[in-house]
Amino acid sequence: MTISEKVAYLKGLAEGLNLDTEKSKEGKLISVMIGILEEVGLSLEDLDENTTALGEELDAVSDDLADVEEIVYGDDEDEDECGCGCEDEDFFEVECPNCGEDLEIDESVLETGSVECPNCGEKFAIDLSDEDDGCGCGCDHDHGEDK
Repeated sequence: MTISEKVAYLKGLAEGLNLDTEKSKEGKLISVMIGILEEVGLSLEDLDENTTALGEELDAVSDDLADVEEIVYGDDEDEDECGCGCEDEDFFEVECPNCGEDLEIDESVLETGSVECPNCGEKFAIDLSDEDDGCGCGCDHDHGEDK
């Protein structure tokens, strides 16, 4: 039973009591209170309708935003395989075997197969065959399950 239905029931009960709303103070009070309850019930119904309409409009905006995001950001196929952004970068992180310094190298150095450590000055070969992530990104997550 909605609030408006309950107020209508209450109004019917009051009318059934044959209260004198003209001369009786109690009758006037009950009549005014029922009038206020009717207004509150109608206001609540309007709020409920507006909330429903706003929810539907919000869903439409959300759908439109999803379409815009797909256009702007493209499909998931364009993203890197592991989701870490490592394929978007041109730099790879390796550790110097001599001093332990972490170095960032680019693809051209990676192709030559060796690098000189700027920290200790020693040259060392780059061997990514034992990397567990397979992409050489140096990120700290496991790529094995994502590929």
